[in-house]
Amino acid sequence: MAPSGPPRDVAIVIPARYKSSRYPGKPLAGIRGATGIAKPLVQRSFEAAGMVAGAASVHIATDDDRIAEAARAFGASVILTPESCANGTERVAAALPDLPDAAEIIVNFQGDALLTPPALVEALIAHMRADPACGVATVAVRCSPTAYRHLLADQAAGRSGGTTVVVDQAGRALYFSKRVIPFIQPGSPAEADPPVLMHLGLYAYRRQALEGYRAAPPSPAEEHEGLEQLRFLDRGIAVAVVRCDPPEWDAIELNNPTDMAPIEAVLAMRGLV
Repeated sequence: MAPSGPPRDVAIVIPARYKSSRYPGKPLAGIRGATGIAKPLVQRSFEAAGMVAGAASVHIATDDDRIAEAARAFGASVILTPESCANGTERVAAALPDLPDAAEIIVNFQGDALLTPPALVEALIAHMRADPACGVATVAVRCSPTAYRHLLADQAAGRSGGTTVVVDQAGRALYFSKRVIPFIQPGSPAEADPPVLMHLGLYAYRRQALEGYRAAPPSPAEEHEGLEQLRFLDRGIAVAVVRCDPPEWDAIELNNPTDMAPIEAVLAMRGLV
């Protein structure tokens, strides 16, 4: 059997922007670990990405000098990207010219997802290496009945509690939505074990797929849903969905200041300084 390839074929990119509408300056927000020492979010995410086995390098892609300065201060590789990047995938694509030439698999590690388990990223890398024809892959976990009820409650209240995905028999995404899909008739036995997959915002791409993404205009569905990955489906590029077990801890993202306390509780529980 041929070797799976040297570790240098994988690079992780963390997109980080300063101008968040919900939380301006979020990448520089200090987050306390188990010892009470605060580190900026961008450093926490960088350290989390550094725990992934099989990745040769980790880079921070940003358009902001303040983030770049903070990242260089803790020893990160920084790639400056245009302010015009509309989403994380565009920013990762803009970083391509500055990534190592050997990096054929590019992982988009969300800058606010500092609690992402390394095993999820490793599962993506393994999938991409096992299927050289796969241009894009992402991760999903099956909803528990409790998580499903929370999604429905958020939907009824007009909130987006998360993104769900429907896949075909080959495990490729048919559609992503901020609505709960597929629809389950209330009172159906399926509610006890809902066939609903929660999408996690973690991606792996090949260079060609990223280059094509950046060159294409946003799709109508992408703009309506506010989901960048729909541009791939609109262009006929398959998105493989890697199903993983739910994380051992709540992989909370820092979207609002109110998320800080539960994130710090998870860091303390895991003993991360």
